[in-house]
Amino acid sequence: MSEDPKGPGAVALGWWSTHIGPRDMPAAKALSARLRRAAPLAVLCEPAVQDLARALNLGPAQADRLVQLAVLLAELREHTGARLARRLGGAEPVLSQLRFQRLIRAEGDELTDLLRRAIAMADRKCNVAALAADLLHWEAARPRWCFDYFGAEAPAKDLEEQTR
Repeated sequence: MSEDPKGPGAVALGWWSTHIGPRDMPAAKALSARLRRAAPLAVLCEPAVQDLARALNLGPAQADRLVQLAVLLAELREHTGARLARRLGGAEPVLSQLRFQRLIRAEGDELTDLLRRAIAMADRKCNVAALAADLLHWEAARPRWCFDYFGAEAPAKDLEEQTR
């Protein structure tokens, strides 16, 4: 599944590349640290997070999802082509099957905490755009994560129907 160049994943990747990705820049490093440590309302008070909200057209009703997205993007250090679930699983998984199952079933703060740990286990690198798109549409992304974790190709038709 290729990422839509104007979709939420591409928007989030552009935001991450500007505000968080350049770790050699003190402002990016500071923003990342603030986001990783901040309470939800403090995350929403960051001007860069408000820029992300506007770019993604997210309002107060999606504040929890926006906070989760910003906090998890702040955990990433490198953008690669591999989706997070692929980096976690495969022939020699870095995340056990039991922990993966718990992550897939998680909601809210528990999901955020488990994804933080998973990102650390994946050496803080994955496909930023794919992760962002998946977080914004978590219910639809869960089945694909299961296929990705086990290194299997998901039936494209089935997954396309689930994401509609």
